[in-house]
Amino acid sequence: MKFERMEIRAFLDELASDSPAPGGGSVAALCASLGSALVSMVANLTIGKEKYKDSWQTMEDVVGKSESLRFKFIDLMNKDTESFNTFMAAMKLPKSTEEEKCARRKAMAEASKLATKVPLMTLEACVEMSELAYLAARDGNPNTISDAGSAALISEAAGKAAAYNVKINLPGVTDETFSADFKARMEEALVQLTANVKKTEELLDKSLS
Repeated sequence: MKFERMEIRAFLDELASDSPAPGGGSVAALCASLGSALVSMVANLTIGKEKYKDSWQTMEDVVGKSESLRFKFIDLMNKDTESFNTFMAAMKLPKSTEEEKCARRKAMAEASKLATKVPLMTLEACVEMSELAYLAARDGNPNTISDAGSAALISEAAGKAAAYNVKINLPGVTDETFSADFKARMEEALVQLTANVKKTEELLDKSLS
């Protein structure tokens, strides 16, 4: 069953169980989807309100992107667990002969790539979400600025959680070019994410002081 079709209580029970998946990667994507939904809410509470007419176009652009991200994060929530299951299946492959050992190593290396790729996609999408949260805080309905700020903080927490999942899976990748590229992308995304959130926090501190 897809996670988004589960009742909240059932999902939390599954998360709290002794099953290793869903885990931090799926939770990061879930949290990010909630942050995107908050951004959409701010935009929707701005569009159509005459006093915020100058912000309508910006907020229409924001809500289009935030809704796309919301569904992307839901997909990544499922894919993260699927990638973990793929890795576990590779680990369970037979290893009695040299041929089997070789096949198993290759399968595990490929599975590690997938298990690294999914959380990196989550992290990079969190950077996009943090940019939208800033726009929502800057140009959205001022009565919802705390919601936009919450979305920004969620993007940071979810993005950093996703980065941890990239880091823990990278050692299993044997392709050095792939590993170096993904590490560089991760580090760049974290820098951008931190900068975007800091900018939003400064805006909220000024507006709410």
